[in-house]
Amino acid sequence: MNVLLLVAKAPVPGRAKTRLCPPADHTQAARVAAAALLDTLAAVRATPSTIPVLAHTGRFTEAEYGAELTAALAGWHLLPQRGDTFADRLANAHADTGAAFPGRPVLQIGMDTPQLRPAVLRTALDGLAAHEAVLGPALDGGWWALGLRDPGYGSALRDVPMSSDDTCRRTVAALRRRGILPALLPVQRDVDDWSSALAVAADLPGTRFADAVGSVEGQLAKGQLR
Repeated sequence: MNVLLLVAKAPVPGRAKTRLCPPADHTQAARVAAAALLDTLAAVRATPSTIPVLAHTGRFTEAEYGAELTAALAGWHLLPQRGDTFADRLANAHADTGAAFPGRPVLQIGMDTPQLRPAVLRTALDGLAAHEAVLGPALDGGWWALGLRDPGYGSALRDVPMSSDDTCRRTVAALRRRGILPALLPVQRDVDDWSSALAVAADLPGTRFADAVGSVEGQLAKGQLR
């Protein structure tokens, strides 16, 4: 079995998806983040022959939809994030997952791509079965997935500046310095700002994420009419 590692933060107002503000306020942004996380948790759980792991930060007791999120995490292996920088937290998440599940390949994703479905995750895992590593580029220059047959190579992430327009390129370079050439997965769009949230929601009718974005749009429209 493969490990599906989700790296996420509790959707607490003022601490989650703050780049959606404006036009969203902090509570609305946290609710959109919660919806994205709930959709992603469901996709992971629906992917067969995988072990679900969450590397988390923040308090779910303070989060929007905290009770629902806590219920959705039943049966998950939970790991607290550790490290001063996001790069360190990612590297440590891979290391801690590898220690908890030795010898198992790890596919790591985040909560910024609620459009991921089991078929997409299965394709990534199939790629990982054939390659030492897989990497999913994002439209903004980052990446949406990193799969490693040996999670120890996650230490390469400590050398990579995160949240920049060349994060994916630098991640490939960091892995190549360690003798690993990742196979590239299809490009996905991260939800980073309101325009990307609208674009992703438009392709996901009927999902928690699309409903949350639509709710904000409705509230904004009412406010403009007053």
